[in-house]
Amino acid sequence: MEFKNQWIAFIHQLQNDICAALEACDGKATFIEDAWERAEGGGGKTRVISNGNVFEKGGVNTSIVFGDVTDMMRTQLKINGDKWFACGLSLVIHPSNPFVPTVHCNYRMFELYNAAGETIDRWFGGGTDLTPYYLFEEDAKHFHQTYKNACDQFDPSFYPDFKKVCDDYFVNTHRNNERRGIGGIFYDYKKPSAEKDIEFWFGFAKACGYAFMDAYIPIAEKRKNIPYTPENKFWQEIRRGRYTEFNLVHDRGTIFGLKTNGRTESILMSLPPTVRFEYNYNPTPGSEEDKLLQACLHPVDWLNTTIDINEDDWSKKVNSC
Repeated sequence: MEFKNQWIAFIHQLQNDICAALEACDGKATFIEDAWERAEGGGGKTRVISNGNVFEKGGVNTSIVFGDVTDMMRTQLKINGDKWFACGLSLVIHPSNPFVPTVHCNYRMFELYNAAGETIDRWFGGGTDLTPYYLFEEDAKHFHQTYKNACDQFDPSFYPDFKKVCDDYFVNTHRNNERRGIGGIFYDYKKPSAEKDIEFWFGFAKACGYAFMDAYIPIAEKRKNIPYTPENKFWQEIRRGRYTEFNLVHDRGTIFGLKTNGRTESILMSLPPTVRFEYNYNPTPGSEEDKLLQACLHPVDWLNTTIDINEDDWSKKVNSC
């Protein structure tokens, strides 16, 4: 089988498996699929979940798109060749409960061809990152440890390297370099080599893609029934505003999709259902909200640190707001 067909099969199976796991966690809502076609070539399957017991809005999307390399792509995206092909999975899940984190995941492959149809370049990218609204150290460590375990199977240098790339990428530089969350891993433009061939990067994407369920579902299950107040929801919407700012201003995936005439509804599916923009809003210093903000301003080495948080006292305090 041609390699890109193997990749397509993997992406579609991963979509099926992640959707099934999220539906089981929610217990009420199911994904609705919207298949679409792109006039210039290709299409995708957008799957959306909403108004569930756990998930207020989310999507698990796959796309297979291709076309001619345009002058705009050459000048703005620095892509040189005759034709291109891209296939990947992208998901964003926004829970209702402010104590359940938002999560983002993306795994993709890009190929470039010459006029004869020969592959002249190929690269892989992806990652998974967590955006909590309240900081549970236990959850942060679980999430990061899961991805360290996945990375270590392939190269012990991957987790620290890709964690730093993630911390340095999902940043609102216009807000004093405030991260949108507590990170995870992120890698891009990884090209097969003699040491790390195409099967290596394929296997790595599989391991990381399936690690999503081990990393995220236990956190959602643990936090989904914690009672919350209007004040907790207010803070969630403030942080959702920061999420929206990053996606619209800085995210390369959003920019690439819009500049290649991607499907707008699928691209902007990542935006949360409700957000709040309050002028010059800052949480009370020392509050649980401020602890989350400080972790976004100063990335933490979650696997080699201890934050002074007593989980039981913390839970009682935030639920008595």
